[in-house]
Amino acid sequence: MPGLTSDTPFPTDIRVHQKSRLLEISFSDGRRFELPFEFLRVYSPSAEVRGHGVGQEVLQTGKREVMLTGVEPVGHYAVRLVFSDGHDSGLYSWDHLLTLGEQQESLWADYLKRLAEASASRDVETPAPRSGGCSKH
Repeated sequence: MPGLTSDTPFPTDIRVHQKSRLLEISFSDGRRFELPFEFLRVYSPSAEVRGHGVGQEVLQTGKREVMLTGVEPVGHYAVRLVFSDGHDSGLYSWDHLLTLGEQQESLWADYLKRLAEASASRDVETPAPRSGGCSKH
C-alpha cells in the first residue's frame, strides 16, 4: 500500500450514516466512496487485525451488525474509528481509506472467500441452547 505523500488526496468531507451503516468519504481529487462499517472493521489497519507480518492476518468474524460509534481525527493524516464491538486501535490514514475505496469490490470478494474457506460467518455466533432444562408439566 502506498504511503502518504504531498500528492495523496485528502478527505474534504466525512459523513457517518448510522441507518445505512456507511461512512461516506469525499476526497480532494473528486472521488467519493461509501464504505460499510463492517468492511471498515474487517479491514482495520490495526495489528489486532493485520497481525505483525505477512500471513499473520486474523480473520474477523461476526461483524455484520457492527456500528461505528466514533470518528476521531488524528493529526492531518488519519482518523481513528471506534466500533461498537470495542475495537478502536486502527488508525485509518488517508491513503488507507483511499485504497479501501478503490479496491472495495475485490477486497470484499476476498473477505467473503476467506470466510467461506474457514466455514465462518459474518454473523455473531450465539451459543446453542442447552438441553435438559426444566420442563413444565
